[in-house]
Amino acid sequence: MQTSRLLDNHCSVETPEGIDFVQTMAGPVPRILAYLIDFGWRGLVYVVLAIISEFLGGLGTGLFLIFTFLLEWFYPVFFEVFKGGQTPGKKSMGLRVVNEDFTPIGWSASVIRNLLRAADFLPLFYVAGLVSMALTGRFQRLGDLAAGSLVVYVDSQPSFKIDDTIKPIMPQQALTREERQGIISLTVRSGSISQSRQEELAGLLAPLTGEHGGASLKHLKGMGAWLLGRK
Repeated sequence: MQTSRLLDNHCSVETPEGIDFVQTMAGPVPRILAYLIDFGWRGLVYVVLAIISEFLGGLGTGLFLIFTFLLEWFYPVFFEVFKGGQTPGKKSMGLRVVNEDFTPIGWSASVIRNLLRAADFLPLFYVAGLVSMALTGRFQRLGDLAAGSLVVYVDSQPSFKIDDTIKPIMPQQALTREERQGIISLTVRSGSISQSRQEELAGLLAPLTGEHGGASLKHLKGMGAWLLGRK
């Protein structure tokens, strides 16, 4: 793992208040190994499905084709959205998929990056994807470029101390990059600034919650905790 990291680089995102979040991008080698691990797991499922379909005749064949399609295209989407950006292969290699601003990846971005694996595969054996990773500074394949996603090392995730009493709240509306950064910045800095200053900053983001004062601050911190991966 350490050898592959020498080929990787660091990427930083600066919040509107001047805080830099830095993570280490994962290069082709660990990502290929993660893919092979996931391929092996899918292969085992294919074998089990094939055995079961043999006992169901024509119906089994139809069900096998349907489940094969779903497994091939939505296996990574399920794990990326519901398991913190980690398929079993990525988890084994210590990797995670995130948005370009380091927030958790969502449905639309995950679906886009995985559907475009077909383009990355061209002309054979993911040559287009490997060329794209080699030419981009953040090792993004074509699917990543289209979805605005990155693959990073888990242990390079920013280490934030968030109050354990904060209950994560999933945002109910689409947030701009600036809004996400502002909410995260407020959440991670709350321990170092006064309550009155926190409420003043929360007032700037009050339109996102429809609340004011302490209620708005609490809501925003909950959204910040969710954006930072707490579920």
